[in-house]
Amino acid sequence: MNARVMNAVSGRLSLRPPQAESLSRLVRALAASPELLGHERDVVSILSSLKAEFPTLEDFEREFPSLCFALATGVGKTRLMGAFISYLHLAHGINNFFVLAPNLTIYNKLIADFTRNTPKYVFKGIAEFAQQSPLIITGDNYDQSGAVVDDQPRGFAHDVRINIFNISKINSEVRGGKEPRIKRMKEVLGDSYFNHLANLPDLVLLMDESHRYRASAGVRSINDLQPLFGLELTATPFVEAGSGKTVPFKNVVMDYPLARAMEDGFVKEPAVVTQRNFDAKAHTPEDIEKTKLEDGVRLHETTKVELLTYARENGVKVVKPFMLVIARDTTHAGQLLALLESEAFHGGRYRGKVIQVDSSRTGAEEEEMIARLLAVESVDEPTEIVIHVNMLKEGWDVTNLYTIVPLRAANARTLIEQSIGRGLRLPYGKRTGVATVDRLNIVAHDKFQEIIDEVNRGDSPIRLKQVILEAPSADDKKVSVQVGSGAMTRLGLTDAPTVTMTPVTGGAGSSQAATQPPPVFTTDAERQAARVVMEVIGRYEVKRDQVPTSSALLNADVQKEILAEVTERLKPMQGSLLAGVDDGGSKLDLAAVVAKTTEIVVQQSIDIPRIAVVPSGEVTTGFHPFKLDVGQLHLQPGEREIVGQMLRTNEQFTLASEAGIKEARLEDYIVHALVDFDDIDYFTHADLLYDLAGQMVQHLLGYLSEDEACSVLDRDRRLIAREIHAQMMAHFWEQATEYEVQVSRGFTELKPCNYTATAGQTAHHFRETVTETSRIKQMLFGGFERCLYPLQKFDSDTERRFCIILERDALKWFKPAKGQFQIYYKLGTEQPEYIPDFVAETDSTIYMVETKARSDVDTHEAQAKASSAARWCQHASAHAVEVGTKPWKYLLLPHDEVTESKRLVDYLRFEVKL
Repeated sequence: MNARVMNAVSGRLSLRPPQAESLSRLVRALAASPELLGHERDVVSILSSLKAEFPTLEDFEREFPSLCFALATGVGKTRLMGAFISYLHLAHGINNFFVLAPNLTIYNKLIADFTRNTPKYVFKGIAEFAQQSPLIITGDNYDQSGAVVDDQPRGFAHDVRINIFNISKINSEVRGGKEPRIKRMKEVLGDSYFNHLANLPDLVLLMDESHRYRASAGVRSINDLQPLFGLELTATPFVEAGSGKTVPFKNVVMDYPLARAMEDGFVKEPAVVTQRNFDAKAHTPEDIEKTKLEDGVRLHETTKVELLTYARENGVKVVKPFMLVIARDTTHAGQLLALLESEAFHGGRYRGKVIQVDSSRTGAEEEEMIARLLAVESVDEPTEIVIHVNMLKEGWDVTNLYTIVPLRAANARTLIEQSIGRGLRLPYGKRTGVATVDRLNIVAHDKFQEIIDEVNRGDSPIRLKQVILEAPSADDKKVSVQVGSGAMTRLGLTDAPTVTMTPVTGGAGSSQAATQPPPVFTTDAERQAARVVMEVIGRYEVKRDQVPTSSALLNADVQKEILAEVTERLKPMQGSLLAGVDDGGSKLDLAAVVAKTTEIVVQQSIDIPRIAVVPSGEVTTGFHPFKLDVGQLHLQPGEREIVGQMLRTNEQFTLASEAGIKEARLEDYIVHALVDFDDIDYFTHADLLYDLAGQMVQHLLGYLSEDEACSVLDRDRRLIAREIHAQMMAHFWEQATEYEVQVSRGFTELKPCNYTATAGQTAHHFRETVTETSRIKQMLFGGFERCLYPLQKFDSDTERRFCIILERDALKWFKPAKGQFQIYYKLGTEQPEYIPDFVAETDSTIYMVETKARSDVDTHEAQAKASSAARWCQHASAHAVEVGTKPWKYLLLPHDEVTESKRLVDYLRFEVKL
């Protein structure tokens, strides 16, 4: 039961593998020591039980059991807290949680993320919280909200109560020996709120960024709460011990360091940037600071264009990047603010677009500062530069920080650890493959080599420490597995798969062949003949007039033709085969082999027509004239070449002028780059190209001199051309005399599926609950009765659960292999192939089905796939009317709708129609 709840929470919240593994380890901890859920327990005994389960656990380091989950910045610790709370409530009925934040920024962020109808709501997808969301009680409202928590009967009050408090505020209130405010006598339910919490039978403590307050007075007072247990989350599981030394946590049960997050692609790749041949000793500190700011802006403006172009090319949300400047102190920060907003700095372009974040702000100014800081990701919020002084160490979970300019003196290791953590999060949740969009730039002219040397040290946080990796097992050897259709197994042409079955009563799994009818053919002669019959049947796919559907293969005339061709092909083997003597001495009945093979092929098939939509007559293409959108383009000139080096891979990149010929006209730089695109013909589009290039040149001359504009065009001509081309694609037109739908085949043979699997792996039964969902992509499943393949692989546990519904409600189903449908969709300038998740046939309909994380259903890519698939189904249904077969429907299902209590027909409300 608990494994099912764990998998449901992982699926509904779309947890990343490190998050899912963390949740799995919490489940393991509760299973290894059930005493964690009760107050009558022996902490020493619990520690002993858990040390056997987690070798890295040495001590709780608190008066109550406490486990640390160390996840790299950017992987998603706040969502993991939401997963912990969801699981503990749904699986164990725990209703009361106390969440500690280390500072005001994280405190406000946590309140927002735990509040329904906010952009990063952590419980989105948890159906049980949809009607009655958790009650959020904070350090500011506990004396009002806390008083109502138990006044109403269960079912009417909030079942789950989440208390969020700022530990730094508690620390300030215990100075001088005073009790914190929540511990002072406040008449709440007849006692202080603190005592109310301490008397709760199911209080669980969650500590965000716990390394920040391990030894604080506030935390010592929190010990008196006596929670069931504590869950600590941090990216740095150690505390500073002075003289640069650190003391590691002793209660870590999950360690996913930054190096692994980079390697797995969950965060940006950091890079250090300088100017080519820059000699810091030859410049004054003031000159270095000015140069770093200027180059930071150059990188910022270039990144802004790259992000805008990527969004246009791929039909995704626009990301507004910003630059972070780290000042020495509040006085320096104020001076930088004045400089960056002055006319002397790029003509005052950044006036009103810079905010200063430090402790010098109080009252209304502080509130405005925090509001702007929290809204910096919004494209409608004007901030492009943030200046801060040591206030943003943790909790600032922005995804659009791309350029960091550190101006405070610090050693290389401090620069790395404190700087990159703020900008590693990816705006699209995953790497895009575009270097600029996936990169975080640290402008460090004066520390460039020092940083490079530091990250190449063996103990660098950027390096993947080998000690955290388990030695590869011989069992982990990967092999390629090709799985033929179920017809092959049914005919005896391939062996039935071995499926691991987990007994209902528990215990070790047993291996056995999936329950299937015995093979139809048992002799070598029959199997050889059946293979030839399969080859001949494949040729009838293209004979659409004679065989419009697979059922037509059973017609008497077609059967005669197949028999004749099979007989002809087998003539070279007539000696033993056509004489047909098997072990029993009887002759081979070739007609019976043809009939039975054809019958099984038809039974084990779903008719998939081959459809193509082609233009007929003359086809012309072009681009409509339009006004170029240049509002976000403010590229800056630079006299010297900027060079950057990726910290993890040591690869270098440059931002420099092209070594090209000086053009006679400024527009020529752009036009000559545009004609390199395959879909642009100079002679056809020359007027439009020069019009667009002219608009861009006029924009550049609006804030640059002619020489500066020439410098930008020489260096960034291809970047500018990409942005213009992306805008042109929105105005592309194609015109044909008419379009024609061509059906070249009435049915197509099922293609074999190719999988990578662990050598010696046996297939799992599809009904077996998967406890480690992060590994599901590596697992093979079998035991099917209605699937057209004996084995399948699933990309998620949602797919596995959906196949259970298909096994119950469909006549037959399968997961298509690449190339089965040849459906293509438009994604930017590309047209990749779309492979649907499932195809299922019922008594009346054939369904094409896609399961998708609810958060991804409305993305441009998912909708582009759905549009292409629905159009294919529309054409296939029209063909079905002609030949008397079943219509097709396309379903796009949110992952949290997939439950075994629903029937397949219940999903018709998710049909995509054109």
